[in-house]
Amino acid sequence: MRSYKSLNNLVGWLVFAIATVVYLITLEPTASFWDCGEFIACSYKLLVPHPPGAPLFLLLGRLFSLFSFGDVTKVSVLVNALSALSSSFTVLFLFWTITMLAKKLVLHQPGALGHSVPNAPEPTFGQSLLILGAGVVGALSFAFSDSFWFNAEEGEVYAMSSLFTAAVVWIMLKWENRAHEADSDKWLVLIAYVVGLSIGVHLLNLLALPALAFIYYYRRTQNPTTWGGIVTLVISLVVVGLILVGIIPGLPSLAGGFEVFFVNSVGLPFNSGIIIFLVLFVALLVVGFRYSIHKRNRLLNTAMLSLVFILIGYSSYLIIPIRSSYHPTINENNPEDVLSFVSYLKREQYGDRPLLYGPQFNARPIRYEEGAPRYVREGDKYVVAEKRQVVVYDDADKMLLPRIYSPQPEHLYNYQKWVDIREGVKPTMGQNLSFLFRYQMGHQFWRYFLWNYVGRESDIQQSGGLWPWNASNAGVPERMADSKARNNFYAIPLILGLIGLFYQSRRDSRNAFIVGLLFVFTGLAIVVYLNQPPIEPRERDYTFTGATYAYAIWIGLSVLGLAELLRSVLKADSGRAIAATALGLLAPVLLIAQGWDDHDRSDRYNSVDSAKNLLNSLQPNAILFTNGDNDTFPLWYAQEVEGVRTDVRVAVLSYLNTDWYIQQMKRRAYESQPLPISMPNDRYKQGTNDYLPFAENPSVKQINLKEFIQLVTQNSDLLKVSYDESGPAMMSFPSPNFFLDVDTTAVEKLGIVPKDRRKQLVTRMEWNMGKGAIEKKNLVILDMLATNNWKRPIYFSSTVAGGDFMNLQPYFQLEGMAYRILPLKDPNYEPRGDEGYVATDLMYESLMKKFSYRNLDKPGVFYDENNLRFPANYRDKFSRLVNTYLAEGNKAKAKEVLDKCFTAMPDNTIPYDYYAPQFVPALVEVGERARANDIMDKMISRAQVALPYYQTHNPALFDMENQTYLLSMQSVYRAAEQIGDKARATKALELLNQYYPRQ
Repeated sequence: MRSYKSLNNLVGWLVFAIATVVYLITLEPTASFWDCGEFIACSYKLLVPHPPGAPLFLLLGRLFSLFSFGDVTKVSVLVNALSALSSSFTVLFLFWTITMLAKKLVLHQPGALGHSVPNAPEPTFGQSLLILGAGVVGALSFAFSDSFWFNAEEGEVYAMSSLFTAAVVWIMLKWENRAHEADSDKWLVLIAYVVGLSIGVHLLNLLALPALAFIYYYRRTQNPTTWGGIVTLVISLVVVGLILVGIIPGLPSLAGGFEVFFVNSVGLPFNSGIIIFLVLFVALLVVGFRYSIHKRNRLLNTAMLSLVFILIGYSSYLIIPIRSSYHPTINENNPEDVLSFVSYLKREQYGDRPLLYGPQFNARPIRYEEGAPRYVREGDKYVVAEKRQVVVYDDADKMLLPRIYSPQPEHLYNYQKWVDIREGVKPTMGQNLSFLFRYQMGHQFWRYFLWNYVGRESDIQQSGGLWPWNASNAGVPERMADSKARNNFYAIPLILGLIGLFYQSRRDSRNAFIVGLLFVFTGLAIVVYLNQPPIEPRERDYTFTGATYAYAIWIGLSVLGLAELLRSVLKADSGRAIAATALGLLAPVLLIAQGWDDHDRSDRYNSVDSAKNLLNSLQPNAILFTNGDNDTFPLWYAQEVEGVRTDVRVAVLSYLNTDWYIQQMKRRAYESQPLPISMPNDRYKQGTNDYLPFAENPSVKQINLKEFIQLVTQNSDLLKVSYDESGPAMMSFPSPNFFLDVDTTAVEKLGIVPKDRRKQLVTRMEWNMGKGAIEKKNLVILDMLATNNWKRPIYFSSTVAGGDFMNLQPYFQLEGMAYRILPLKDPNYEPRGDEGYVATDLMYESLMKKFSYRNLDKPGVFYDENNLRFPANYRDKFSRLVNTYLAEGNKAKAKEVLDKCFTAMPDNTIPYDYYAPQFVPALVEVGERARANDIMDKMISRAQVALPYYQTHNPALFDMENQTYLLSMQSVYRAAEQIGDKARATKALELLNQYYPRQ
């Protein structure tokens, strides 16, 4: 018979193999939405992603990408596989963690995590089965939990972050078993190294340190006390703080201070201060080691070694400034020197949130003070580029634990969904705590916890947990009832975890306390630290996988509790272990059975296809303005990894408000020449022309755009205004009416005017900018319009918010998925109507021939809420093209396009959305009334169930869904009225009258 040790290793690797196979089978084959496209692109070419960078993930991703052997389409699979393997190893370490804890309980060795007995008895075969069964049940339950499985399938940092958390817990338990050995401290040094490495991925790992500190305290203390525990907790939190503040940004900040002093004050060359700092720092380390050796201070020596190994692990961050100094194509924040690197590490671009004390939501600033300066190199010195403004509030407007703090109007509206607050009235501490417990803990943590171990209503954002007693689909909207993410686990994993918790608490309260501490710090403590406002662009459940990891330990230990309950029925150890394990396996079996269809991404290509389709909409050498993450990161992946349309320059509108990004746009990238930006860098530097307010001058009726750009370039006094006698003057614009003269002869020579639009060519473009401020990004676009002379095609992505179009829509031409700006005025343009003159030939070529719609017609593929947004955009563009053909009298082409649309994206895979009713009149006109009726009937039927459901189940949370269904009914009503279908129009109108919110 094999020894317990060999069985433990064998079964652990078997669990690892099961998890790996499942993850690789269900792996996404391309870059997912959100940050994945950015991380895969930056891994492939070692570029610089958004702060704080995750350099270790990038280095390992680069290593994995080398196995593509030149096939760039495999790079995304390989980087995704890095997450899969990271997750598998997490499951392996969890298995061994559970078996270590279970072994101590089975062999009746409770206490300070067992206080390992040197000659402890070997478990019997029955006991081995019980211990291993606990490990299998707990590890597989976590492996197939909703959030962790999601992280395992895409190129993001959270899977690897979980690996580091699991690794340090396992290593600490290994140390605990060997603490009596002379060289046991090597395990503590290894933990320090792993913690240092984890900094290069994500900081969540640091939250495991308090639990590890208690393992150390209980193991080294013969008679633990409450006060000793309190001191241990405080020391562990101080260590976490020292790493978070003292090491990560602190040491580079100190180095930056040395650099500025020795360059500016002493006159040494650049980087001299850094060298001096490093020499002094290494000297201090040497002195510390010599002192610890001389005094034979083992604790100090171990602490010094741990610090050094944390820094060795942390050194992966050197890749960020090194790569940034080479000016790569993705170089966010441009952290090429120590000073910009510190800003990058501190994530200063994201602002601050109050944590323990600060202003509440309607606090009014009493003054602004100068904050820390931002230095840039100029000549042979560092000069202050800007001094950040620090807002100072009256103490009366501050409070402890400010949870209701954001003054943004949309946040106030969402705060009011959870607490009864009014604008202008300071929230009470009770209201703050109510928001903390109801929203931040209840909605943003416990709801996610239920998703993993009880059940999940659907993939719709704000969906709750699915308890067994409300799992019926009766009265549930089809979008929710039919969602593959509607998973019912019958609360079995939750119940098993409670059994394991109670069993461990009764048998070994110290172990239970440590696991509970891990649960609290990787879950609820994160809630307090993040202080999330009441609106998020996406669900954040991936943040809390540490807590579901800790709970999985209790799920595993439930096998021991079940075996104890079965003792009176089954006397044999082996039989009892097998029965308890079989009962425990209900949890992972349910989890994988219910979760497979919504976690299987193996045939999903939508995100990358949407990026390629957008790029292929554009003419050669184009400039494309896009929105944030989901609009941009897939484009970066397509260009950087697969080399798709690298002649196109993607310009992210939010980044165009920064000087570092504008400077990058003024450099060549692959086949793309620098953007036609005329103004020098000093007119775009941060703190200069960040925004230009409207300052009306009645004598100025219109502004010549070219002259305006020249005046801004010259920093002309003609545009300067001052709102405060003591304040600096700033550039402004005196009239909202702009114009740009067009050299029609030159434009015609460029060949960019379609034959059917020659009469629409204007000699002067005129538009109203509105009376709001011109932001830096708007100034950049205006500069390019004035400078470009129509030589390069300029586009807005059709997903860009209308507020960023600057009222240029009359000059838009719709080409594929983008609007091109042309000096051609659409005679049929109406405000709030369809945007962009439809270029039928270009649209037909794109939608019918160029674009890829891989597997949007495949019923087995799960398209969640994010993945359904882009197909809806396709439908809108198909509808625009169909209606244009019908307006031209070309029914044959219109029917061809209609057939393509409904074939590529049928209702059974991409359910009819807001844009679908737009096809109804066209379908009737081409003789497809049955299909038109089907669209209206299905949408009315779905709304009849959805509207009453959403308005009786947390209506405030589902206001987006309410609005969507109401807008859809408006669209159905208009379509039915247009084709004379009074019956269906009446049905839609009745729903609108019943559920439309009236003041």
